[in-house]
Amino acid sequence: MSRYLSEAQQRVHKWCVTEWNGEYWPPLGNLARLVEEVGELARLVNDRYGYKLKKASEPSQDLEIELGDILFTLIAFANSTGVNLDRAFDAVMQKYAHRDMGRYRAAQQDADGTLD
Repeated sequence: MSRYLSEAQQRVHKWCVTEWNGEYWPPLGNLARLVEEVGELARLVNDRYGYKLKKASEPSQDLEIELGDILFTLIAFANSTGVNLDRAFDAVMQKYAHRDMGRYRAAQQDADGTLD
């Protein structure tokens, strides 16, 4: 079981105590912030890998920074609602391991014609 996410949650909380006087945004505010950050990522991905190129007047974006913004906002959201992200991540990995065990390998083998 990983502890990295708990450490990240502690780092964000320490920052929040210093910069926001320990006051997190309410859940709906954090959700709006998260959606905004995901929108910025979508714009970058659409420009870089999709069909809608940015205008020359639009600022450049960094994929790593945009993902970091999402991660920070998600961690602040978890902190504000008392969610332990290590437990949440472990639980979802266990869910995927059981639910999807062999699912994609079997589908790929079937597509390749290797299954009967």
